[in-house]
Amino acid sequence: MLRSATFAALRVAKPAGSKGALFQAARAMSSESDSVSIDLGKSVFEGYNIEVPDTTITLSRKEAVSMYQAMQEVRRLEMAADSSYKHKLIRGFCHLCTGQEAVPVGMERALTAEDAIITAYRCHGFTYMRGASASGILAELMGRRSGVSKGKGGSMHMYAPNFYGGNGIVGAQVPLGAGIAFAQKYNNKQACSVALYGDGAANQGQVFEAFNMAKLWDLPVLFVCENNKYGMGTSASRAAANTDYYTRGQYIPGIRVNGMDVLAVRQAIAFGRKWAIEGNGPLVLEMKTYRYGGHSMSDPGTTYRTREEIQHMRST
Repeated sequence: MLRSATFAALRVAKPAGSKGALFQAARAMSSESDSVSIDLGKSVFEGYNIEVPDTTITLSRKEAVSMYQAMQEVRRLEMAADSSYKHKLIRGFCHLCTGQEAVPVGMERALTAEDAIITAYRCHGFTYMRGASASGILAELMGRRSGVSKGKGGSMHMYAPNFYGGNGIVGAQVPLGAGIAFAQKYNNKQACSVALYGDGAANQGQVFEAFNMAKLWDLPVLFVCENNKYGMGTSASRAAANTDYYTRGQYIPGIRVNGMDVLAVRQAIAFGRKWAIEGNGPLVLEMKTYRYGGHSMSDPGTTYRTREEIQHMRST
């Protein structure tokens, strides 16, 4: 079954025509060594008790094409998972990151192999960007021995070098991320830890406990809230008294980032990494993003939001 038409969607994506400012910028460069300065705009960052990163960046043609291709590959991977689930090759839980590809791609482009990432259960894109193969991820989803977790983890429990999952318990990965950062500091490593969680998990008590410990010990950890506006089927405004998640660290500085812009994500994570490894302690980042599909494959995603809203987000 692994040789079925499902895998046709995994063929390396060739950048599509003239779509996408990132690829257009790359095409405008005459050679691999050419570079261009890009102004991300003033609206991509908002700061809380901190100066925001520089919004002017320099990008080479090779970097631009590489990031565009990586986002296409993550999208194709999730499309293949979607098709496999609908053909009943994948059973159980399956959470896709379709629409949120800029976060794992931009993040990976700003980190080193020594840095660590830990996230929740929407983890396929991060697993792929940390070095796992697309076939290994799909095999894991199908419960095969050749999967990245030997077929025993499924959608929510995938691992790769310095990628600590894929965690199924809401918010539980945040204190674990602080613990990884503690180990990095204890061992005098020039590396940081990135602990991701969703807006739905942002109200968990263990998140604030992790904030407190990280600041007490000035751990090199970036707490990254992927705010896709909905915790399962509940909008953020109905679940949280304060939806400015980047301010929730209180005594920890924060930055809100346009999580739909891969260049903004890369710039913010690079800024945060430098901040953390220079001994300034933790940083809270909020990635404003959007998932095009439902919470999971069993959720159509249209009972708590309108089709017009989804189409608007797809077109902007």
